[in-house]
Amino acid sequence: MEKAIERQRVLLEHLQPIRSSSITPSVCLAGDSSAYHRTSAFGDDVVIVAAYRTAICKAKRGGFKDTLSDDLLAPVLKAVVEKTNLNPNEVGDIVVGTVLAPGSIRAMECRMAAFYAGFPDTVPIRTVNRQCSSGLQAVADVAAAIKAGFYDIGIGAGLELMTVDNIGLVQKANPKVDAFAQARDCLLPMGITSENVAQRFGVTRLEQDQAAVISHQRAAAATASGKFKDEIIPVLTKIVDPQTGDEKPVVISVDDGIRPTTNLTGLAKLKPAFKRDGATTAGNSSQVSDGAAAVLLMKRSIAMQKGLPILGVFRSFAAVGVDPAVMGIGPAVAIPAAVKSAGLELNNIDLFEINEAFASQYVYCQKKLNLDPENVNVNGGALALGHPLGATGARCVATLLHEMKRRGKDCRFGVISMCIGSGMGAAAVFERGDAVDDLCNARANNNNNFLSKDAK
Repeated sequence: MEKAIERQRVLLEHLQPIRSSSITPSVCLAGDSSAYHRTSAFGDDVVIVAAYRTAICKAKRGGFKDTLSDDLLAPVLKAVVEKTNLNPNEVGDIVVGTVLAPGSIRAMECRMAAFYAGFPDTVPIRTVNRQCSSGLQAVADVAAAIKAGFYDIGIGAGLELMTVDNIGLVQKANPKVDAFAQARDCLLPMGITSENVAQRFGVTRLEQDQAAVISHQRAAAATASGKFKDEIIPVLTKIVDPQTGDEKPVVISVDDGIRPTTNLTGLAKLKPAFKRDGATTAGNSSQVSDGAAAVLLMKRSIAMQKGLPILGVFRSFAAVGVDPAVMGIGPAVAIPAAVKSAGLELNNIDLFEINEAFASQYVYCQKKLNLDPENVNVNGGALALGHPLGATGARCVATLLHEMKRRGKDCRFGVISMCIGSGMGAAAVFERGDAVDDLCNARANNNNNFLSKDAK
C-alpha cells in the first residue's frame, strides 16, 4: 500500500504545471556523459548563439595595416545580430576586451563601431582590460551579468590593432619595486618570462620549435579545408601603397600569418630574440597581429523563445594569479580551477584552446596537465594565427565552439585558457550547444524516484 501511495504521489507531481523555464531537478542526466543534472535553472543557462571573428593579420604588414580600429570591430558586432536576426535594441550591454590603446580613446572608438554596426544609442558599451585574457574576460563579464539578472542579452567582444598600438614598457617605475621582487618581475619583458619558463621547467628549444611547426601545419590544414569560414567575417577595407599612397579596396577573409612550409630546419636557424643563450625566437613566439571578434550571449530561455540554435553553453570561468617571473604557466593553474568550478574533472574535457603566447609556456602547460596533444589547438594557435591581445579570448570562443559543433556528440566540453602578463592565468569551460537540447539525449538517473519519458 505504501508503495502504491508513493507511486501516486510521484505521478501527481508530474501532472503539476511546469513553467517553461524550469525542469524538475534530477529528472534525468543529460548529454554524452552523466556529469550534469538538469536543474530548475536550465532555462537560465547562459548560452552562446553566435561567435564570429575577423581574419587575423600581421601587424604593420598584413591585411589590416591601413584599417582603423573602429572599422575592424564594427563588422563582427554587426554579424552577430544580423546572422541571428536579433533586434539590436534588445542587447543589454556590449563589453569589449582591449589592451594596448589608451582606455578613453579606445572606449570612444568602440562606441563609434557600435553605431557603424547599427546599434541604437540606447545600447551601452564599455571596455575591459585583463591583458591577454581581455576578450575572454569580456565574454565572462557578459555571462556573469546575464546570470545576475542585469540583462538577458549581451555581447562580449575583443579588439586589438597592434599595427597602431605597440607593447610598451613602463616609462618611470616606482623605486619601491627594488624592494619587492614580484613587483619588479611584473615589469619583465614577456620574452624574458618565456625564457624563465623554459629554463625553470626544462622546456627545450627543440620542443618549442616542434610546437611552432605543428601550429602552422594545423592552421594551414584548417584553412585549406575551409574550417575557418564558419567563424570568419570578411572585412571590406583598403590597402595603401606605401610608395605611391594609392588606396586599393580589398576584402580580407583569410588569416595571413600562417606559414604552411614552416619546418624545424628553418626554425633552428633563427637566433634567440631575448637572451643571447636563450631558446625563445621569433619563430616560436606568437605573432604581433590585428584582429577582432564578437560573441552573442543570452539566457537559454530567450534563445529558445527566439528559435535560435545554441552554439555553446557558458559553464564556468576562473582567473588566477601566478609568479610574474613565469607568467606563462597561468593556464596550468587556471584550467583546473575552471574545470572544478564547472563540476567536472580534467578528463571530462574533450577539446582545449590554449593561447600560444610562447611555445615554451604552451608546451609546459600541456605537459603539466598531461593533456593529449591531439585534443589541444587542433586548428593551430597563436604561433601560426597570431595573437591580437584583446581579441584572442573572444577569437578562441569562436574557434572552439565551431569545432565542437563539427565534432558533434564526441565533443561535449571544451576549455579556453591563456596566460596573462604580470603573472595570471584565465580559463573558461564551455559545453557544446546541442548536448542538452530538447532532452534529446537524456539518460536515466537511477538515484531518484522521478519519472522521465526520455529515460531509457
